[in-house]
Amino acid sequence: MTNQPSTKQKIIRTLRNQLETDLFLGGRWLPMRSPDLTVTMLKKSDPKIIAEKQNKLETLAKHVRQCTKCPLHESRTNGVPGEGHSDTRLVFVGEAPGADEDAQGRPFVGRAGQLLTKIIVAMGLKREDVFICNILKCRPPGNRDPQVMEIEACDKYLYEQLDIIQPEIIVALGAHAARTLLNSTEAIGRLRGCTHPFIPAPMREPIKLVATYHPAYLLRNYTQDARRRVWDDMQLVLKELNLPIPKRNT
Repeated sequence: MTNQPSTKQKIIRTLRNQLETDLFLGGRWLPMRSPDLTVTMLKKSDPKIIAEKQNKLETLAKHVRQCTKCPLHESRTNGVPGEGHSDTRLVFVGEAPGADEDAQGRPFVGRAGQLLTKIIVAMGLKREDVFICNILKCRPPGNRDPQVMEIEACDKYLYEQLDIIQPEIIVALGAHAARTLLNSTEAIGRLRGCTHPFIPAPMREPIKLVATYHPAYLLRNYTQDARRRVWDDMQLVLKELNLPIPKRNT
């Protein structure tokens, strides 16, 4: 007969999970970093290959800043190509730049970006060792949802970035990013919690994709359940990368 956990054990387990989740997204998580963890995040390619990839990303970024393929260029302050390491194993993809991103020309620098940075640090990683970008490279007026014609005009930049970097894992932040990359109409709640195959270009090996809630959603719905789901998704990412799950320092 299988031993079932007692009520006390269930309560302790629930409280422990709640504490870990609160620490994870509350900015009080102090990860036990492996000495080689940040190096492990990179693919250790030949320096010439890394330089070539970086040059390609910078050339692509110039094209983004000069792009006039859709009407969004008329209202933007800056195009927001993306930023991070060209040889990373992990790429975060959001929906579109907001007001802070449009003003600075950098992705995820507003309140949602600050939360994303906390999430990355809580994973035991550094923001500069991953790559962060969006489906759209220009801010939609009033932060409205991306339109189909805008996505069709802009997603080629994203696919080219992914083809250059060739990460092992993509984290799609929010429904728009996940649905676009997976060509799906499913709700984010049904897409998260597992890995999906994503093919960035013909003749390329599939890249594993993990969908999760957008940091802006967490700011609006800062519930225990939402935070736990994101933490579960990030643990899945770390497991797929064969990286340790950070533990709290004592």
